[in-house]
Amino acid sequence: MLFTEPLFLFLFLPVVLLVYYVSPARLRNYVLIAASFVFYLAGERLFSWVLLLSVLLNYFAARAVGRAADPGARRRVLAAGVAANLLLLVVFKYTDFVGANVNAVLAGAGAAPLWFPHVHLPIGISFFTFMGISYLVDVYRRQLEAQGSLPNFALYIMLFPHLIAGPIVRYGDIAAEIVARRVARADFAEGVRRFTVGFGKKMLIANAVALPADKIFALEPQQLTAGLAWLGAVCYALQIYYDFSGYTDMAIGLARMFGFHFPENFNYPYVSASITEFWRRWHISLSTWFRDYLFFPLGVRRPAPRIYLNLLVVFFLCGLWHGASWNFVVWGLFHGAFLVFERMGLLKFLTRLPAPVRHAYALLVVVVGWVFFRAETLGRAVAYLGAMSGAAAGAEPMFSPSFLLTGEVLLALGLGAAGSAPLLPALRRRAEGATEKLTGAAGLAFEGGWRAAHAASLALVFFAAATQSAAATYNPFIYFRF
Repeated sequence: MLFTEPLFLFLFLPVVLLVYYVSPARLRNYVLIAASFVFYLAGERLFSWVLLLSVLLNYFAARAVGRAADPGARRRVLAAGVAANLLLLVVFKYTDFVGANVNAVLAGAGAAPLWFPHVHLPIGISFFTFMGISYLVDVYRRQLEAQGSLPNFALYIMLFPHLIAGPIVRYGDIAAEIVARRVARADFAEGVRRFTVGFGKKMLIANAVALPADKIFALEPQQLTAGLAWLGAVCYALQIYYDFSGYTDMAIGLARMFGFHFPENFNYPYVSASITEFWRRWHISLSTWFRDYLFFPLGVRRPAPRIYLNLLVVFFLCGLWHGASWNFVVWGLFHGAFLVFERMGLLKFLTRLPAPVRHAYALLVVVVGWVFFRAETLGRAVAYLGAMSGAAAGAEPMFSPSFLLTGEVLLALGLGAAGSAPLLPALRRRAEGATEKLTGAAGLAFEGGWRAAHAASLALVFFAAATQSAAATYNPFIYFRF
């Protein structure tokens, strides 16, 4: 069940909100647990037991870690809990990948291939596995008390706004709100606003630029020209940003409607002036997870070569987390290499350059990196980059970029480029500042006009996005595959 489909918008969500708010406070967590399981069942059915197993595994492992008084015993229980989580992830996500690579090696050696079962990938397993691991480690570090209530812990893992594609919420972020929460009218309204913004991002921008991106990346290398290749890469860069940040906005908005405050996951990453800055702004819940639970434990007070190696290890695993494919591994190592270069002195050099040059450098690296993320195979990614460089211009071009630049696509590209910078927050601050300077009837009139314009724009966005939702074919969020 997608946040953007009519079944969710006009049946599931209204019914859940109604039942939640008419229920006594002591029953509301159970309402959300039941709604979240129904939400997950709509997509998984037979494999919903994996989610329940993850809940039980981490609940009892954390209780065992919390009860263990001996440091050695606590470490052993933690290690067993983390290993069980990783085993669950490896079995369901990486069996096919491991099997294909083992058989490729055997084929090269002239040996017979081994049989590996095809394993279904449960939706959201990467997200709820990382949430479970963070919870266990935080209990081990005494940063949290192990939750004694199984329903309360189940709600943390299963809460439907973040269940499918994040953000990776840590237990401490919402621990108090799991026990008791109150939703003020302004808070609920902010949730509706945030959900609507995310809905518009996905349906009006991400889906629009996905059309040319999909058509271009589906072409054979000989059909690509430099212009077409760059258009496809730029469209995909906007698609993945508005797709994932749109989902995050919707998740944060939904959570706010029920009294939960999720952490921010994006902070205008395309305004970055370095790759270091990009990873402080992109998928923040994931980058901070790797920082706190992998990079720091590997050691930050080490010689520079060891720090560089640690960065490459972290981003190798970051790439592998995104998908069981060498494309994702190369994408991770690509970003890790630039982070190493920046630590080695590139960042200091960049600070001497004009801001537009630094920004162009960061965008170039990010857009090139997205080619590895989007291409079906590593070979196609390399061929695509060759077309972008002009070194492998298409001998049989399929069409020119202008063929795909329809009015809808051009509008989406323009809105996407403008929305990638914090222009709307700046406009809001200026409007609020103007309101504060005006007094009397003029101030009231300006404030009323601003509020009316804001409400009308949100209503227009929701109507346009809902229209697209009713007419569109199935188009899942990109991060559902993880």
